[in-house]
Amino acid sequence: SLRFSPKHPKKILQLNSPENALRETQKYFYALDLNVNKFVPSTDDGINLQKIKIKDVNNETALKYLASTYDSNNNILYDGINRPGTRIITFAGILQYNRFPLAEILDSLLESGSQEMNHPVEIEFAANLETPPGIPKIFSFLQIRPIVHNEQTISADIDKVEPEETIVWSSAALGNGVFRGIHDIIYLRQDSFNPSMNERIAEELEKINALFQKEGTGYVLIGPGRWGSSDPWLGVPVKWPQISAARIIVEAGLANYRVDPSQGTHFFQNLTSFRVGYFTVNPFEGDGFFDEKWLNQRPAVHENQYLRHVRFTQPLGIMIDGRKHKGVVLKPLE
Repeated sequence: SLRFSPKHPKKILQLNSPENALRETQKYFYALDLNVNKFVPSTDDGINLQKIKIKDVNNETALKYLASTYDSNNNILYDGINRPGTRIITFAGILQYNRFPLAEILDSLLESGSQEMNHPVEIEFAANLETPPGIPKIFSFLQIRPIVHNEQTISADIDKVEPEETIVWSSAALGNGVFRGIHDIIYLRQDSFNPSMNERIAEELEKINALFQKEGTGYVLIGPGRWGSSDPWLGVPVKWPQISAARIIVEAGLANYRVDPSQGTHFFQNLTSFRVGYFTVNPFEGDGFFDEKWLNQRPAVHENQYLRHVRFTQPLGIMIDGRKHKGVVLKPLE
């Protein structure tokens, strides 16, 4: 991706030298497949997308506003695509020559949004630069949401919490604050975990999540692997709507099933935006703690071969210290 300030669109650190431009700019993009014969109706918002390398794009129309050309013989980066060389995504036509006032639009929207929401904001947008002759180019404003800051302080000292007091203890937690009013934990059973069942588990979680949405309550979700992975062998391939009532998500690694978390996806952006905490624990390495044995001794609202749903009368104590990246889910008073 290209990073720039809307107030200073011509000053882009990634492009301060040809070497940086070659190394730091994007190498591929995602395109919607418009072939009606290949269209697949699905709730998976990525199923009809194609991943295309920049170097494989032959349609000059798609790049004329976005690309520059690198001349390796002279080690020079030229704006535009009217000469042979390596195509590099610089948005030069838009940011340097203002053929579409993107920077001005973004600056205005960010300023107005911050004033109205009394908080810094982030936005999502789309643009159509290939409109018919006589029709203005189109900017579509899709979404706005506040940027979450770690402003809430944690009164309790998480460092003083003993592991035996917790269901989950993590030294790799994302989020910040105290999470109140949560009585439920849904967790995948480690003794019967099978990655080949991850897609089926995602479907079952969607049904359970719908019940929480109807009740207007939240829950803690715990399981191995990378939540939200597009590869079901790396984790349960849930989409955000399938677990949108989860307030805390825990990735609990197993000795024979440990996957590094991915925190750059749209899935993780949703977690941050909607103030969902995310814990990573790998107890087999001495990294964090998950007391599944204690949970297994509690009665289940619902259970099957792969997961259990436990509900407590008293709320769970859940805290995340965003400065230290530590988080705990405390055992409720019984």
